[in-house]
Amino acid sequence: MSIKDVAARSGVAFQTVSKVLNGKGSVTPATRERILAAVAELGYVPDAQARSVRTRTTATIGVITIDFSNTTIAQHVVGIEREARRHNRDVIITSVDEQGSDCERSLRILRERRVDGIIVNAPAVEDREDIAELLRTGPPTVSLHHLPGDNHTLVHSDGRASALLPVRHLLALGHRRIAMVTGWSARRISHVRHQAYVQALEEAGIDYDPALVEEGRWDVDEAYRATHRLFDRSGDITAVFAQNDQMAIGVLSALHDRGLRVPADCSVIGCDDIPIATQTIPPLTTVRVPFYEAGETAVRVLLALLAQDTSQPQTDSDQAPRDVVLPVHMVYRSSTGPVPE
Repeated sequence: MSIKDVAARSGVAFQTVSKVLNGKGSVTPATRERILAAVAELGYVPDAQARSVRTRTTATIGVITIDFSNTTIAQHVVGIEREARRHNRDVIITSVDEQGSDCERSLRILRERRVDGIIVNAPAVEDREDIAELLRTGPPTVSLHHLPGDNHTLVHSDGRASALLPVRHLLALGHRRIAMVTGWSARRISHVRHQAYVQALEEAGIDYDPALVEEGRWDVDEAYRATHRLFDRSGDITAVFAQNDQMAIGVLSALHDRGLRVPADCSVIGCDDIPIATQTIPPLTTVRVPFYEAGETAVRVLLALLAQDTSQPQTDSDQAPRDVVLPVHMVYRSSTGPVPE
């Protein structure tokens, strides 16, 4: 079965069939319907490999990600896949371990598949100079996390605001002894949010106290244990900022087991606004981070990179943006309240 069979069945030239199947050129609605009907009747499936040779593209985007059973990573991936589909692009997804040790293999796989561009969604490689260098020599790439060097295209949310907003909210409620449970200390976003926490306290004239900070490693159980360590050291804590919602759930559980009421005795605030944040007891005040939208935006930026004609002089307006920062915002629920009297 070939494109010429479809042309014969629909009574048009095979070039016209090609226009319809590739979404290019001008064809009347009646002719388009006749061609699509012939395609359906004959069960014709376009030969992607032949089209790739002809157009020198595969209409495919490669994605390197960490374990996408993780809720936030999954939102990135879904945003990428759906936006790619809207632009008639296929997606090949390959995952790496939490340390990013097999990232080179993933890159090799995607290059062997001749993907047109790559989206990197792997914070584990945010400081890997070797991976950054490999990406520089391959197809156009957009990363959702930091990469070494200053010539990579990034799409990310406002990490500093994701800590400034919740800490300022707690300060506005009168809290002064605000503890923080951090993510992995090796992750850049943990440091960014830590610095923003310190900044917000300093703005309010409050000295930073390292005794009010514990590492929760992005994990519910680790955050549960971290909360007990915090309260064992400092019994005057009136609020806790957890650097993600998963850890905030661990904080809520630990406070419950200590007989502390939320928010009457201690306010709790998270970050991310994952779906379960509405179902905690009480519902969690948090910061909404646009993971899905970041995935969508990464696809659009990558397509802009692919569309650039490097053989022609370009103005700044022709260039795809190099660093896209998406805003975050507070979501107020009932886990935060005024400082206890």
